Amino acid sequence: MRTAYGTLGSVTGIIVNLLLAGFKYFAGMISGSISVTADAINNLSDAGSSIVSLAGVKLSAKPADKGHPYGHGRLEYISALAVAVLVFLMGFELLKSSIDKILNPVPVKFNWLALIILVVSILAKLWLGMFNKKLGKKINSAPMMAVMKDCFSDCLATGVAALAIIISAFSEIAIDGFLGIFVACFILLAGFNISKETLGVLLGNPPEKEYVQMIENKILSYDHVVGVHDLIVHDYGPSRRFASAHAEVPANIDIMEAHDVIDLIERDIMNEMGLLISIHMDPIIVDDERINTLRQMTSDIVKEIDPELSIHDFRVVEGPTHTNLIFDILLTHTHKDSHEEIINKINGKLSKIDERFFTVITIDHSFN
Repeated sequence: MRTAYGTLGSVTGIIVNLLLAGFKYFAGMISGSISVTADAINNLSDAGSSIVSLAGVKLSAKPADKGHPYGHGRLEYISALAVAVLVFLMGFELLKSSIDKILNPVPVKFNWLALIILVVSILAKLWLGMFNKKLGKKINSAPMMAVMKDCFSDCLATGVAALAIIISAFSEIAIDGFLGIFVACFILLAGFNISKETLGVLLGNPPEKEYVQMIENKILSYDHVVGVHDLIVHDYGPSRRFASAHAEVPANIDIMEAHDVIDLIERDIMNEMGLLISIHMDPIIVDDERINTLRQMTSDIVKEIDPELSIHDFRVVEGPTHTNLIFDILLTHTHKDSHEEIINKINGKLSKIDERFFTVITIDHSFN
């Protein structure tokens, strides 16, 4: 289904852009407008982008193999980046041609046929953009969403080209080159935005907060699970996400029963969310009043330092001269203090309560 949608969108884009390129080139010839001719070349590059997108969809559908155990899904992101490169090249070429038109102006001829072609082209591009947006959302395709944004940019570019023809009917001002520069800058901006979003995915964007919360809520909904932390989601392409997490369970529960619950959670998440997840089981003591009191006290102290901080894997080792509080702290990327500063602040607050409190703290970093 995914490959079929991707193929449909790409083939439709190739046909529409080749037709528009031919008609716009004809309109540019009869009007003498550099911005119209450049817009025709832009459509030609869009056809090339659709070919790249088609190749990306086909290649990303290849199953996992020995050399690529997580599949080939990221090839879709690479093809979206290739679309951005083509958009950049078109923008620079148009910028160069527009500057040349300013230095060597040639009058633009008003022509009704050329204007009608451009108006029809705008409508066709709007339809193609919405078509790619609809298909892109259905299969979560980065190249299709990139093509959609490029289509909407093309509408503005064609609109400016049409403006050059309209102005030529009332004035002999050599504005065509300047309008061409405006279109070129807009196309370059579109290429920048596409490449920025695609590079973000390739480098490793964090998963959506709603998605993370959904996974955590799912894990916490099962009996015997009292906490979840260290959730990490890896993105290897659309519909190819893998995850790992730690689930806290009561230490006094039968280990076989706890293992059965964890297996059930992993299977249910795979069936319901299409997410292959590996869950590590962390046993914690939940029926000791002393440990529960110390855990809550430590959590409150950490929240006083920064409300976004949280603790997990809390343990207590009592001794004749001191009490060890052993726990992990989840540190967000927005926190400015160093690890040493955070630990010193916690120790300072705990020592005011009881000088016999010693801490063994591990700093974890959030991946979400």
